Amino acid sequence: MRILVLSDVHGNCLALETVLADAKKKGFDQIICNGDMIQGGPQPHETVQLLREMKSPVVMGNSDAWLLTGEETDADSISEERRKKLDTVREWSLSKLNKDDQVFIASFQPTVTIDLGNGKSLLAFHGSPTSFDQVLLPSTSEEEYQEVFKPYSDHILTGGHVHLQYTRRLRDSQNFYFNPGSVGVAYNHDQTSEQKLLDPWAEYALLTIEKSNTQLEFIRVALDMDKMADVYRSSDRPFAGEAMAQYKSYA
Repeated sequence: MRILVLSDVHGNCLALETVLADAKKKGFDQIICNGDMIQGGPQPHETVQLLREMKSPVVMGNSDAWLLTGEETDADSISEERRKKLDTVREWSLSKLNKDDQVFIASFQPTVTIDLGNGKSLLAFHGSPTSFDQVLLPSTSEEEYQEVFKPYSDHILTGGHVHLQYTRRLRDSQNFYFNPGSVGVAYNHDQTSEQKLLDPWAEYALLTIEKSNTQLEFIRVALDMDKMADVYRSSDRPFAGEAMAQYKSYA
């Protein structure tokens, strides 16, 4: 069985289309989406339409929950200026979504479990199995990491939220956690630039289970930045110019 694992599209339908085209060449049996699929990018409605066509389970991420409710759940503070911009983009995103779109987003689940066969299963979530806001990084202490995942160590685990491809082993278990990275907003966490520059590619993962063998692939696929620029220019998304300027090839 081969699972295509996606996360953090953030309303970038062009990036999602690019990933699907690349993954179809490699082949897969099922798709799982780890959340934050709609809010932020220039194509919220188009992304919903494509997700409907994909017919894959989708996890609820923090940004899409916020899109629907407007309720802040993340404890991290940001500047008032940035908050106003985020609120403006949220209002624009909602204006592009019809009632059916919003009902579809509301159907996203906190966690999704997929039977992989041969006694294996995959548990998907956004931040952690208990909180879509929880930040788990390669630098997270081993004690915290193991405490979070100990109750779920009978599964292979996958999450999103931090836009970073990596994997870590679960203690006293044959299983592991992995993050497929971000389809729509990939970036380097360790960059020195004051402006958070984005990478001109989309990230995803392929998990293959064949009897007792397990294979995990992290993939980056280049985005057509000319098409990306056209998408932003043709949209009326607020601050579209600023968003495009975040890409390294356009900075």
